[in-house]
Amino acid sequence: MTNGGMSSAAGTYAGDITVQETWDMLASNPDAVLIDVRTNAEWAYVGLPDLSSLGKSVQPVSWVLFPDMSKNLNFIDELAAIHPDKTAPVIFLCRSGVRSIAAAEAATRAGYMNSFNVLDGFEGGLDPEGHRGRIGGWKAAGLKWKQS
Repeated sequence: MTNGGMSSAAGTYAGDITVQETWDMLASNPDAVLIDVRTNAEWAYVGLPDLSSLGKSVQPVSWVLFPDMSKNLNFIDELAAIHPDKTAPVIFLCRSGVRSIAAAEAATRAGYMNSFNVLDGFEGGLDPEGHRGRIGGWKAAGLKWKQS
């Protein structure tokens, strides 16, 4: 784990982890779950992590709603419906690791004490040409993913 927890005015969560640490936690802990907090458009057009070799699937729960990017007011209820165990690790992933911090903070406030943020997210930061998916993140690390 990159650090022992992040603090902000919004709340504290368990910490930031790399994509490899995410994969390792999902592989070693049968109760760990990966929540992709991007939008339905991102899931459809950019892709999703492929956890099938671990016998798992990523759980999509949008932090903000496409197309207006308004906050998903049902986020915690949707999370609780798919992952009611508040003691198990919940790992949040977004495009580049920003929305997932907010999601991890909100989940922690809701009682999910093992909420983690994936550093660099699914696509990572921009490269010198202004493209994502080449430096940092799930895709650039060579972890499995798929598009619909």
